[in-house]
Amino acid sequence: MTTARLVDLGLRPYREVWALQHALHERVGAGEEPETWVFVEHTPVITLGRNAKDSNVLLTHEALAARGVDLVQIERGGDVTYHGPGQLVVYPIRRLERFREVVPLVRALEGAVIDACAQFGVVAERWSDHAGVWVGRDQICAVGLAVQKMTSLHGIALNVCTELSYATLINPCGLSDRGITSLSRQTGRAVSVAEAKPVLVSAIQKTFGITFDAIVLDMAKSA
Repeated sequence: MTTARLVDLGLRPYREVWALQHALHERVGAGEEPETWVFVEHTPVITLGRNAKDSNVLLTHEALAARGVDLVQIERGGDVTYHGPGQLVVYPIRRLERFREVVPLVRALEGAVIDACAQFGVVAERWSDHAGVWVGRDQICAVGLAVQKMTSLHGIALNVCTELSYATLINPCGLSDRGITSLSRQTGRAVSVAEAKPVLVSAIQKTFGITFDAIVLDMAKSA
């Protein structure tokens, strides 16, 4: 079992954490810092991946800004994704030995989320046509990675107690014929991020065979 670092940032604006990801990516990729997993909630933001279509953003930039929703073009794969309070976002910054490890990394992330959902009595599954984790036809966790210089960044977004009306802002992941859901909706009770986080941490450690030997808070202030 290998060791890694967990960085828990609480609630942070997306652009701030995006910059932190890149700084960590450089240092982890260069072997200057250990494998690092960033856990965070974001203030409302829509991110556009490399394959994003403008038509999947359902409001104008001005209308989004009036609602306090940022819009950011980023380098991960995939289409359009929303992040906001109540959503547990995890960014694995880890060195890969071979490019063929990218797909297994995605599948392992999905598997960890499926295991975490099961701890809440929620039966979730993969969908062969699209990365992510689903409950029936509804997405409970989006997955979108980038790999640069054989080091990963970006990651997963698990809907815990997210305000699901964000589906009126976008076609999540570019899919207009599927819905979204959350742990809270599926369990019929209010599941908090504080409750879900240790469950997902445990599932990640088990799935990846790692131990988080250091938990860092507020790294964004010092990076």
